[in-house]
Amino acid sequence: MSKAFYDDNAETYANRGRKLPTARLDAFLSALSEKARILELGCGGGQDCAYMLARGFDVLPTDGSAELARQAEKLIGSPVKVMRFEELAAREEFDGVWAEASLLHVPRADLPSILTLIRNALKENGVFHASFKAGSAEGHDSFGRYYNYPSKEWLRELLIAGGWKDVVINEADGGGYDNKPTSWLYLSTRK
Repeated sequence: MSKAFYDDNAETYANRGRKLPTARLDAFLSALSEKARILELGCGGGQDCAYMLARGFDVLPTDGSAELARQAEKLIGSPVKVMRFEELAAREEFDGVWAEASLLHVPRADLPSILTLIRNALKENGVFHASFKAGSAEGHDSFGRYYNYPSKEWLRELLIAGGWKDVVINEADGGGYDNKPTSWLYLSTRK
């Protein structure tokens, strides 16, 4: 189970020297108004949240792992809400949702309902960013973490069927915690 991995390895994972996705963060933030309210799903070690806070945005960081949340709190100096994706109950509360490398752990069968919860949490025209490891079938990595591994086409169809608009999905080569070459999908869309 992915949550057990993050609970057991929180300090190592949070302090791994991850390269901040500055270009993606800047693109996301530039689509929002000044001081916009942002929900971060799966904040990990808190680096992305710290960047957004430093830029003057109102960010609610969340993570499903209490241990990772504690690590993020050390970095950002404020509370992180421990919450699983399916517990998201906000209604038209956020201008943006940032989910970098987090929703990739949601079982494929559950992804449509989670995307609906995210859409419900966004204000009209709200911006949504997420990233996924690309693939064609569900599976687990060498650490036992579950991934939904969507294709670009599958993900696009899912978003369009869910009522999202202005769907853009870019694909890029990269890596991950396992140091293996990875093809990533980066999506941006609006409610």
